[in-house]
This record gives sequence, C-alpha cells and structure tokens, in this order.
Amino acid sequence: MMRVVHDFGTVVDKPAIRGMSTDMIFASSQFPNYRIGAYNQMLDERNDPKLMSMKEVIARETAQLLEQHMRQSVRDLAKKFERSLAVAARLSDEARLREAASMEKHVLLKKLRDSLESLKGRVGGGNMADVQEVIRMVESLAVKLAQREGEVIQDKAEVKKLANFIKQASEDAKKLVNEERAFARAEIERAKTAVRRIEKAVLEHERSSRMPSKEELEELMKEVQEARLIKMLHRQSKVMDMEHELLALRGQLSEKTKCSLELQKQLAIIKKSERNVLLYELNGAEALGSYLEIQPLSNDAPKLSKCSIQWYRVSYEGHKKDLISGATKVTYAPEPFDVGRMLQADIASNGQQITLTTTGPIDPAPGLASYVELLVRKHDTQFNVVVTQMNGAEQPSESIHALHVGKMRMKLSKDNMTITKEFYSNSMQLCGVRGGGNAAPQALFWQSSTNASFILAFESERERNAAIMLARRFAFDCNITLVGPKDISPEATHRL
Repeated sequence: MMRVVHDFGTVVDKPAIRGMSTDMIFASSQFPNYRIGAYNQMLDERNDPKLMSMKEVIARETAQLLEQHMRQSVRDLAKKFERSLAVAARLSDEARLREAASMEKHVLLKKLRDSLESLKGRVGGGNMADVQEVIRMVESLAVKLAQREGEVIQDKAEVKKLANFIKQASEDAKKLVNEERAFARAEIERAKTAVRRIEKAVLEHERSSRMPSKEELEELMKEVQEARLIKMLHRQSKVMDMEHELLALRGQLSEKTKCSLELQKQLAIIKKSERNVLLYELNGAEALGSYLEIQPLSNDAPKLSKCSIQWYRVSYEGHKKDLISGATKVTYAPEPFDVGRMLQADIASNGQQITLTTTGPIDPAPGLASYVELLVRKHDTQFNVVVTQMNGAEQPSESIHALHVGKMRMKLSKDNMTITKEFYSNSMQLCGVRGGGNAAPQALFWQSSTNASFILAFESERERNAAIMLARRFAFDCNITLVGPKDISPEATHRL
C-alpha cells in the first residue's frame, strides 16, 4: 500500500507506516539534545564542553602573535609566522570537515522532517500535537543550523583573510631577514677590510720605527770605530791633511782629464785633415743629454746655411756607418741609440766634403739607467709635455699635455680628453728631434700611426731620454722595435 504526500512542493512516494501510540518516546541517540551557547552557537551536549570554537582559537593565536611581536627578533618572528600559517591551514582543513558534517546534518534533518510529515497524516488526537511539536523543533533546529553555517562561512572568510595576512607577513619577514643578513655580511666585510688596513698600518709603523733605530745603531758603530782609529793613531791633524790632499788631487785629476780630452780631439782632427781644423769643429759635450754644434773656425769657411750637412752613427772601430735620417741641421742632440757609438757630420760645399767626428763614443747620462729601471716597475708612467708640432704643422698653444708610456700602449691626452692612443706596432716611430738648436735635447719625435705625428717638448733632457728608453723597452717586450724614420735598429746592425 502506497501513499502520496506533499512536502515543499515536491511529490515523494512514501511507504505507509503503522500508527504510533501517544506514549511514544524518541531515542536520545537519534535526536540529540542541543543548546544555544555564546555568539548564538549551537552546542552538542555529547561533546566536550571545554572544546573551544575555531574563532576562539584564531583569536587566541592572533592575540599571542600581537603580544610577542614587539619583543621577538626578526628570525623568531618569521618562524612564528610560519607556524601560524600551518595552524591556519589546519584550521581551514577542519572547517572543510565541519562543512561536510554540516551538509550531512542538513540531509538528516530533511529526512527527519519528511518522516514526521508522513507520520503526521497517520496519527491523530494527542499524538498529532506531539508530532507537530517535534516538527517545529526540527524546523527550529534547521534555522539554527543555517545560522551556524552562516557564522562558519564568515569565520572561514576571516580565516582566509588571516591566512593571507600571515602569508604576506611571512614573506615580508623572510625579505627582512635576507636584507638584514646581507647588511650584516656587508658590515662584516667592511670590518674585515678595516682590520686588514689597520694591521698593515701597524706593521708599517713597526717596520718604520725599527728601521731608524737600526740605522742609528750602524752610524753609532761607525762613529765608534772612527773614534777608536783616531785614538789609536793620535794624529788627528794628519787625517785632515790627508783629506785636503785628496781633494786637491781630485781637482787636478779632473783638470788633467779635460786637457787630455781636448788634446785627443785636436789630435784626431789633425790626423784626418789639416784643412778641416782650419774651417770647422764640433762644439759641445759628447754625452747623452747635451747637443753637438758645428762651428766655423775661420772667416774663409763657407757659410753653413749654404752647405749640405748629414749626420751619421759610426761604430767605435769605424767599420760601420749608419745614416741618421732627418739629421741635416747644424746641431744634433744625441739620443739613447747613440750611446757607445761615435757621431760623424759630413759637410759638402762647392764640390768639397769636410768630415767632423767626435773624439770618442757618446757617454751615457749619469743615473739615467737606474732611473729607467725604477720606471719599468710601474704599469704606466706619465710625463708632462708641450706639443710643438702636430702632423707637421706648428702649434702656437703651449698648454701642458700628458704623455702616458705604458707596457702595452702610449697615450697623449690633455685634461680628460684623449688626443691619441695607440698600441705598440711596426708603424709607430719614436726618436729624438734631429735639429732644433739648444732645445733639441728636450724634444722627441713620435709617430703614433701612419696618419698622426707629433713633436713633444719635455721638462728636462733626463725626462726626454727616459721616455724614449722606457717606450723602447716596453715595445721590445711586445716584439716591436721603435726607431726613427728610415733608421736601422741596433739589432739589425749587429746582424749585418
């Protein structure tokens, strides 16, 4: 037997059930007792009354975080945020489980109401009133359950918001930790650098403080030895006489040397040609850093401006003679290539040729070699120069330029502007200026490339010769030989 009832506008087939007595009692296991707690929460009395709600747990955790935020370090705060994030994830999982349980409760309440409606049509009398009372209780329970679900949804939204906040705070904490760690590392490196600098300064101070004491001790020992020697001899006046005698002998030796050089020069001129002695002579010191000048000795000598002049480098034995290209002036300033060799000037006039030769090889400049050895240790050496000619054109400005001679290249600059910068190559040329009067010992010719050439004037002869020797030394290390125009390098001359 089947019966059709109407419930919420839906037709459902229900099986017929037998009537119930008025003293019917529902089992407590099927209909548990509920009570309304704080914040309109429905509490199941079967559960532990001490169990806190999810909102209370979140509130307690948030309060603890806010309380400990100001007194925790950055790293502890980051760890706390990570733990809070894990708690929020766990609470979210519990919320999903409760939501599933809530859905099951709705299904059970609906089935119970359907059963009570079916029972309502089967009973009568006092039992009808009891069934209606139970239906009202079930509907009230459904309303309260819906309210509870609304609160759960709101709590869930708050949990998500709190989880996002905790996640962002955790990322900010990690970023702050990384920034603090980088700052700490930078501070540590600066401290280490300062410690090393202080240690170096202390070592230098100790070394410098020890050196004077050692020198003073050595000087004191020398003075003691000299005092003992004088005391042993008991002839202080004799020592002073010997010193004066030595000074006098040194002066006489210097004068004799000058006289000997002059006699050798005159003897060489007499041996070559008596005529040359009467017409011209070479005047000037035969050493690097000076200049030689052809001077007439008589009024019968042809004017040098109408004569053709050419300078040569001659080996000391006289077997090899190399032409110095461009050296066609009355004056010539020896350069480092001329050291150790003799210089010769041929004067041609009216079909006659007069030859003048130095009395000996060109002497090196005192202390120049040791000065260049000190400069070789540097990576780059700067010389102050004045550009007198550029690409054959005279330069009226006498502003100071900087010539940099490096291990791989040479550079000419003014202030912060680079005029030319070239690596050592076979097209580069470098030599002393061949001519130019008494300023020639301080000037050099530099062809940086095939399209750029300069004549540079230095502050002194020593700076000019040092620049030439240094550039040729660095170029030789690069398998390049720097010479003047059409010059033959000493290495090639030696092979010939």
